[in-house]
Amino acid sequence: MALDDDRRQFQRLKLPRPILAAIDGESALLLDVGVAGAFVEHHGKIEPGTHFTLSFRWQGEELDFMCEVARSKVVRPSVDAGSIVSHSGVRFVDASMQSKQKLQEMMTTFVRRLLDAQRANASGDHQSEAVLSAIGDARRGRSRGYLRYRLQDNAWRHEATTSPRQPSDGFTVPAFEDDDDITKLCEAYERADEEGRNLIRLVAELSTSEVKK
Repeated sequence: MALDDDRRQFQRLKLPRPILAAIDGESALLLDVGVAGAFVEHHGKIEPGTHFTLSFRWQGEELDFMCEVARSKVVRPSVDAGSIVSHSGVRFVDASMQSKQKLQEMMTTFVRRLLDAQRANASGDHQSEAVLSAIGDARRGRSRGYLRYRLQDNAWRHEATTSPRQPSDGFTVPAFEDDDDITKLCEAYERADEEGRNLIRLVAELSTSEVKK
């Protein structure tokens, strides 16, 4: 899988501070995290395709995920092999329901903090933030399927889909979202910079996690 394809497969939230983690019991740092994968810093080299268990704690509970390495890069090489530090992007391939639920709670908490910080900024787009909050709360799971919205040639196109994958030129939300909220979200996406668009995709992806398959 190409690097760009891997980035489009899932959205990751850049953590304000790294979280202490472990890779098969060895110390690591969790730098970014998403509902489907993470970006970690660790010692040594790991080849793409390698599987390992990533563990970290949140609110006193340990979360464990079986991961597959999508890509890895040595960022601080050294003559001493023991001091090599790498950054690896990983996909979650298996986890307990409890770990998945706690991960969603953790990400929702961090997204709320981001939205609160934006609200504290007088120049913030408060209408956009309100819509993002509404989308983030919409994990009701009362409908099946998704709607994918893509901004192409300055026009919005949408289609029903069975995949929650977030496109690079728009977003995917549950089919049960309110039409008026979607219109506002499209307008917010058009006005947003790249960071804002990534946040919209992240919140949209969180909202898709409870949809019935």
